[in-house]
Amino acid sequence: MTHARTPGTDAGTPATSVPPQAAARRAAGRPAAIVDPYSSGTFFAPSFRAAGIPAVAVLSRAEVLTTYADSWHPEDFDEVIPYEGDLLPVVERLRALDVRCVVAGSDPGVELADVLAAELTPELANVPALTAARRDKGEMAAAVAAAGLPVIRQICTDRAEEVAAWLVREDLVGRDLVVKPPKSASTDGVVRIPQGVGWREEFAAQLGHPNQWGVVNDRMLVMEYATGTEFVVDTFSSRGRHTVTDVTRYQKIDNGRHMAVYDAMEWLAPDDPLVAGLVEYTVGVLDAVGMRFGAAHVEIMLTADGPRLVELNARPHGGGQPRFCRHATGDSQIDRTVRAVQHGGAGPVPESYTLLRNMLVVFLISHSTGVVRNAEVFDGLAKLASLHHVAVQVRNGQVLEVTRDLLHTLSLGFVVLAHEDREQLWADYAEVRRMERQLQVDGD
Repeated sequence: MTHARTPGTDAGTPATSVPPQAAARRAAGRPAAIVDPYSSGTFFAPSFRAAGIPAVAVLSRAEVLTTYADSWHPEDFDEVIPYEGDLLPVVERLRALDVRCVVAGSDPGVELADVLAAELTPELANVPALTAARRDKGEMAAAVAAAGLPVIRQICTDRAEEVAAWLVREDLVGRDLVVKPPKSASTDGVVRIPQGVGWREEFAAQLGHPNQWGVVNDRMLVMEYATGTEFVVDTFSSRGRHTVTDVTRYQKIDNGRHMAVYDAMEWLAPDDPLVAGLVEYTVGVLDAVGMRFGAAHVEIMLTADGPRLVELNARPHGGGQPRFCRHATGDSQIDRTVRAVQHGGAGPVPESYTLLRNMLVVFLISHSTGVVRNAEVFDGLAKLASLHHVAVQVRNGQVLEVTRDLLHTLSLGFVVLAHEDREQLWADYAEVRRMERQLQVDGD
């Protein structure tokens, strides 16, 4: 996003200034400011409040995107401050409130949070000159490469001919490619191009058009298709010290032409042989993009040649993950942020984490388009031995589309499994898939 208001077609809830529900909760003391407190960012305000710290919301646009409407809770905040293209009123209001910190709750708020933190709480802020590298995937890869770390070969441009010349130069003609927007998230717009056939058409189809966050794709990323296993290293940084809250392994599938469709996510124990190398690479990435304060969600492909950055998101792991992480490890990015802010950025934050119980998230997948007729097949989830949480959204009469990205995945829902016995998790995973296969969708 840019710091001017970006109009989009996916607008929803208008912002409010001071929710009446919050007026009675006004508390003396310096508040925390959360920019775009959506998705997992919705956990910040209750967690700060539980620690005796008030919270205010800053919205990077005057309307809440429909994508985030269900996670927007204005009643959690003592004040809601809309940003409408002029930074000065927002800065002045936050300065008058004497905010303790400014953090991003979700992707659209990353750049605005960076600017505000550098202005208001420089001791708890990231490197201002590298803001673009914490949001724009092209700038991100360039910064990581400049730091001497290996990256997936890629080019970010608005010129197809520049891509064509790059493909020849890198000997990638005829190879599998990936085309994606540089400022999207949740796998929005990520398309695999087998053997490179049709990359120009996909490049042109997305260039100049808004992504699901209302950000116009003024350039596109074209990259080699990296093979391997994808992992996530979730971190919290304070005053340049990076700590790890969890490491998870993604299991993804190709769903027709749509690559990277989420299948499952499993927490790894901190002493897993793969973790040390992933963490070492991640710390280098965090330094390269100038992370010094806040949560980061770092996706890494472990290839035959070693770890390679997929992308970094300078906000908490989305989809409600922090509450599940708390169950798995006793801690989360949200919890560490609150503890650090309580102690001026130097709170009691451990370097790593402890896995208290095995945990697996199973994401539902639709392989066809049509109308749901027997959603009750998922009633059997209640009998799973390892069931921890059900977030299944499938209903009779619902029109399903083929799952193509994370947002479509979350519209179907997911199941969280937790158990001391890892084998039980995967046995229950198989049972979830069995139920899914029984789902009747008219129009197959």
